[in-house]
Amino acid sequence: MNFTRAHRYLLSLCSGILLSISFPFTGSITPLVFIGFVPLLFLSEDLETKSKGGWHLFLQTYIAFLIFNLGTTWWVANSSFMGALLAFVFNTFFMSLTFVLFHFVKKGLKANWAIWTLIPLWISFEYFHLNWDLSWPWLTLGNFFSIRTSWIQWYEYTGVFGGSIWILAVNILLFLWIRSVWIQKNKKWNNWLISSLFMLVLPIIFSWKQLPILPFKGARLYTVAVVQPNVDPYNEKFALGTSNEQQLQRFFKLANSVVDSTTDLVVGPETAISQGFIESRLLGLPFFSQIQAEMKKWGKAELLIGASTVELFDTKHSRASVYIPGQRIYYESYNSSLHIPQQGTPRFIHKSKLVPGVEMIPFSNLFPFLETLAIENGGTSGTLGIEKSPQVFRAKEKLAPIVCYESIYGDFVSEQVKQGARFLTVITNDGWWGESPGYKQHFSFASLRAIENRRWVIRSANTGKSGVFDEFGRIQKETKYWEDAAFTHSIPLLERMTFYSKHGDYIGIISAIFFLIILCTAIVKIILSKKK
Repeated sequence: MNFTRAHRYLLSLCSGILLSISFPFTGSITPLVFIGFVPLLFLSEDLETKSKGGWHLFLQTYIAFLIFNLGTTWWVANSSFMGALLAFVFNTFFMSLTFVLFHFVKKGLKANWAIWTLIPLWISFEYFHLNWDLSWPWLTLGNFFSIRTSWIQWYEYTGVFGGSIWILAVNILLFLWIRSVWIQKNKKWNNWLISSLFMLVLPIIFSWKQLPILPFKGARLYTVAVVQPNVDPYNEKFALGTSNEQQLQRFFKLANSVVDSTTDLVVGPETAISQGFIESRLLGLPFFSQIQAEMKKWGKAELLIGASTVELFDTKHSRASVYIPGQRIYYESYNSSLHIPQQGTPRFIHKSKLVPGVEMIPFSNLFPFLETLAIENGGTSGTLGIEKSPQVFRAKEKLAPIVCYESIYGDFVSEQVKQGARFLTVITNDGWWGESPGYKQHFSFASLRAIENRRWVIRSANTGKSGVFDEFGRIQKETKYWEDAAFTHSIPLLERMTFYSKHGDYIGIISAIFFLIILCTAIVKIILSKKK
């Protein structure tokens, strides 16, 4: 193996393209992800044999991961160019840094098995990336299979990290096979090829056996109406002069076209009530009287809808609190879910997983001046307030409100299932991205939450796509994008807790422990080798 610099950049380019075109809706050629890391593994090995430093690897892998990020999530720039630029630069940086760290560890351990350390290192990166202020888990490797749900029914045991392990393991085995043929000139079938085929095929066979042959029977049915009002987020939803009464009139016109006496719940999208209001004053606001009057026509149906809300505090409540000097009080803005029963008190739950740069200024709890750099979007600026932990509405049936970005966080949703949610509701506004892969990818990710928790998912999106997923992640109902729509669907209320629902992202935690052990071992070996 003796690559020139041009060869190494070509390998980097190949990896970036393979990963991009295998991701959902930017090619959707999913099988190619199983060779997407192979060129980078050859790149790493070539630099190791030439004793070149990690800087060379960082530059060359940066190209691969930048292509991957741009090729799959370029549409983020439709809503915020600066936010997209920061996401591309930093996410690529973290991916490259992780691969360089793997190269460092492998070189330090000097063992045949060291190549397998890529798995715990990469999973640790993905887990860490889920749990800090710059969180951007859209490109978690396990998400590649959101459009191949028949392959991943075992996510109920592993979550998406199981998919990440699968991808990396097959890539490593295929690399070892290609290397044995190329370097060792072994032209026959060998153990690496057989192992890679087994690793590729067995999870799919196991998954197929999990899928039911007959339709679901046995659970009590619950009828949900989903409304897609299709309000342009740029020119209508948050425009000056727009009132909540006007937008709700549009909403109820669609809802009333499908709701009947059998409907249990009506679901509206994120910020369907777009003009901010103080939560504690809701009952006295004119649009609430409008809601009550419309709901009386429904019979028993309750309402779950998104709203932009505000609350007031005498003292600073969190980093999201903003001081009003003239009134000597603080206010916080929220992206909220609002549940309104036929009888009883309405309740709010605030979105907890915020979009960095748009709804939350990263690290502003440590550096408060960063709040002045807030990117305005959706009628608010700066950091929004959040719930301290995942919450459910304790109504006739426990409702799990999942707002937009939260639907990418498997562990977050599993916490809601632990609290008794028997189905999942995703409310979102994907109109910011226009006709792009973004809304299609986001729609497909709901299937992963369905499989992980074996719960039906109801999805209401402002401009689409709205839909219904069964507990196997299969689409049962789907609307078109950028059209007014409303429909009803009856779903079974399920109670079984999956292994993943009980234990969440345990694979991420285990991988992080392994990562620390491996890193310490590599450092010790390097230090000892220098003393000889």
